[in-house]
Order: sequence, then structure tokens, then C-alpha cells
Amino acid sequence: MEQRLQKLLSVCGVGSRRTMEEWITAGRVTVNGEVAHLGDKADLDRDVICVDGVPIRPEGDRVYLMLNKPRGYVTTLSDEQGRRTVADLVTGCERRVWPVGRLDLDSEGLLILTDDGDLTQRLIHPSHEVEKEYLVWVMGDIKKGLPILSGPMELDGGRLAPAQVRRGRTSGGVTQLSVTIHQGKNRQVRRMCAKAGLTVLRLKRIREGALELDRTLKPGQWRVLTGAEVALLRDDL
Repeated sequence: MEQRLQKLLSVCGVGSRRTMEEWITAGRVTVNGEVAHLGDKADLDRDVICVDGVPIRPEGDRVYLMLNKPRGYVTTLSDEQGRRTVADLVTGCERRVWPVGRLDLDSEGLLILTDDGDLTQRLIHPSHEVEKEYLVWVMGDIKKGLPILSGPMELDGGRLAPAQVRRGRTSGGVTQLSVTIHQGKNRQVRRMCAKAGLTVLRLKRIREGALELDRTLKPGQWRVLTGAEVALLRDDL
């Protein structure tokens, strides 16, 4: 069925209608090889619609990837500063996917990428309180810092849900912690540790909801999620 292009792209999960209007205006969308314009209509059963040169597929034909993000990559599809992005790591999937949430430049571990806009919004929306577990290697006064880290805390003028913190072993002055949070504020775990007087040396996400990082994936490697793993993500919502 023929629809206005921005609505069609939104229904396909690419992004909001407002964002799609901006992308069309910026010349990022083509229909049958021609640059699209606001007001254009298209039909996925008849037309080839591309965003940044990548064909868009109908709702229901979705891709879900697990990436073991290495340090040194930004969690964006493109970067104005020319830094390496997670999109560079998953070009082999031959589909336009985007990251669900963020891991900062110096963080690593589990990152979900998909072209399912609905699932993306539901996973990142604070109301669903999807758990995210991190392994964090820190230095500092652990005895003093742990009660602060797991207690009431505020960031950006808002109160945080209490974190679940478990202490691992200490070696050479470095202690490994497991920190589980429900929100996803910018660099949240690092900033929480700073408030607790702890210096983060390494941070790795190992779980999102019930989905755990596949430890067989080396940094920079990715694989397609199984149907059972996608169901785990949906069951959390």
C-alpha cells in the first residue's frame, strides 16, 4: 500500500516521523535510486527504498545482533570527529541496524543492535526498568565506597533507583565489582563510582535483562540472536 514516505519509514521501525522528515530533507533517503523529497509516497511491495544506501525491509523481517563491543569505539552510526563506531564492526550483517542504548568510548561488552524500532524504545525507556549488569574494576577505599555506591544517590538532579552491588576479589589494589542498574543515564556507572570515591579502570556490560553476553565472542565480534534470546528480551518488557 502506498504511504507517505516518512510514515512508511516510521512504521518500518527506522525512526520517528519527525526524524524521518529530517533525513528526507537532508537527502539521506532514496526511492528507486532517486533522492526523495518531503511529500513523496512509496510502496514497499513496489519500490526500493534506501536510507544511506541501505534498503529498508518491511516490519516483521527484523534483525537482532549481539556485539561484544571493544573499547575505543563510540556507540553511534557515524561520528563527526571521525572516531571508530560500532557500525564499522557490523557491516557484515548487510542490514542497517542501530545500537540499543549506549556504551561509552572506554566501556566494553554486551551491545544489542537491531532494526526493530519498537523493541528499541521499549528496552531503553526508563518505565520498563530493564536491568543492566556490569563488571567494574575499581581502585579506592572499597570499605567506604561500597555503602555509598549501593545507597541512595542522585544524578542530574534526579534520584537513582538503588544499584545492586556485589564485591568480587581484590588483587594488587584493584577490586572487581558487579553493579546492576535499572536506568541508563549517560556514563551512569562511572559517575556513581566517582561519587563513591572509586576510580574505574575497566567497565564491561555482561547482561541486559535476561540476555547475557556470549563469552565465546571476542571483542569486536558479533552474532545474530537466536529466537529464544529475542524472546528473553521481549519477556522483560
